[in-house]
Amino acid sequence: MGAAQPWSRPARRRHPVRTGFVVAAVGVALCCVGVAGLGAWNVQLVTQAAGPVRETADGFLRQVTAGDTDGAYERLCADARGRWSQLGFTSWVRTPPVVRDYEIVDVSVATRGGQPHGTVTVRLTRDSGTSEQRDLSVVREDGDWRICGDPY
Repeated sequence: MGAAQPWSRPARRRHPVRTGFVVAAVGVALCCVGVAGLGAWNVQLVTQAAGPVRETADGFLRQVTAGDTDGAYERLCADARGRWSQLGFTSWVRTPPVVRDYEIVDVSVATRGGQPHGTVTVRLTRDSGTSEQRDLSVVREDGDWRICGDPY
């Protein structure tokens, strides 16, 4: 009698192409999750900043129209305060035709280099009756929002 041969499992076939597709799909999925996370973080940062940007511009313009140039000057960024002395800023704001009223038309916030910055579009009404539209640049500086550039 012959010895019975033990049962053995057939050799498993390798699927290198399928394994490559699976690895690539997992990599793409991880990248998509990362991009979506960064996008959500950016949207959250921008939407949270819109309110303070509007409030900064509104406070600045309220002080300008009320004649409180000292308070308005304090809302300027360091770069703008470096270009304007407090006396020069006061003289400029009080030069006719002065701003009598304002309306905030639009607020937009974006990030540049990971730092948020805003642009507030305002319609200024002068005491002469003329009106004009201006863009105020608002930047984050030392934890506060400040008006930057030529604000008026």
